[in-house]
Amino acid sequence: MARLALFYRRLAVCGPDSLLEWLVYMALLPLGWLYGSLMQLRALLYRLGLFAAYRASVPVISIGNLSVGGTGKTPVVDHLIRYCLSLDKRVAVVSRGYASGNRSDLRVVCAGQGPLLDVERAGDEPWLLARRNPAACIIVAPQRAQGVRHAVEVLGADVVLLDDGFQHLAVARDFDLVLLDAQRPFGNGKVLPAGLLREPRSALSRGQLFLLTRCPEDQVSIPPLPAPVLHCRHALADHVESLDGDIRRIEDLSHLRGIAFAGIAEPASFFTGLEKRGLNLVQTLCFSDHAGYDEVALSRLTKAAVSADYFITTEKDAVKLSPMALPLPCFQVPLRLVFLEPGELERRVRPFLCDKR
Repeated sequence: MARLALFYRRLAVCGPDSLLEWLVYMALLPLGWLYGSLMQLRALLYRLGLFAAYRASVPVISIGNLSVGGTGKTPVVDHLIRYCLSLDKRVAVVSRGYASGNRSDLRVVCAGQGPLLDVERAGDEPWLLARRNPAACIIVAPQRAQGVRHAVEVLGADVVLLDDGFQHLAVARDFDLVLLDAQRPFGNGKVLPAGLLREPRSALSRGQLFLLTRCPEDQVSIPPLPAPVLHCRHALADHVESLDGDIRRIEDLSHLRGIAFAGIAEPASFFTGLEKRGLNLVQTLCFSDHAGYDEVALSRLTKAAVSADYFITTEKDAVKLSPMALPLPCFQVPLRLVFLEPGELERRVRPFLCDKR
């Protein structure tokens, strides 16, 4: 399954190269045209008011993207949570909750005093946000309007962050922050399933601020966007943390042999970042995005372990590993955001956070 996912992502990001890829691509292209047309029609019906959108009594800020996965959205949501808390706001995050099981019920992951659910019921990203920000309210709700209403009316939130909300037009928002990967903002330029785009690029007209993530050291050139653009990059922290909570400097691992693994949309960038920090990676293992670590995954890791001294992975993966009996010590590496225009994101969202209705 992981190999199939990597094959599809390469096709959707870079376009077809081999004969097989061209055959798959041509089969998917008509489906992409159909899906893109339906998404445009849906957006039009919301814009005309023929589909109703729930409007909360408090400011709602959407953090989303045009493509499927891979833009580094969770660290940006985390950054905005911390900013809201610094303003003494009771902030709630409403998420769909990927990798939280086949459930349709509303779940309160955190009500302002730390996680209330385990990671399996909460989902990896909501649980991670709750652990990092125990004073925030984190809600998983497939029906986002229901989640926003619960956040405001039951938990007393005075600001709501709509996680991955750009396409969720059933909830009205006061501000749309749209994330794009600076190095491949539109993948191969096609809509699902022929590409990674959830909507045609014309949907970007709804965005009020764009944040280019994963910006390289040298300047990248992208097509003009219809609103102001900010830039950031994701950097690995200077320390690693074991699954038991022990903290070490990342340099302490440089003389050992490591196996890096990840179940995220862009694992290659994580592996490259570790090598740039001087780690000796004898093997890298890719799992599907939001992977659940089961016996099959444990078997892969166990077979690889004979050649190394430790495992290293992302925070999002690490939260799902505690029940596993791993054959080697395992470390997680936090991510931090580096903004190329420090303070500018906060300046632009603050008027909406402080909206007195």
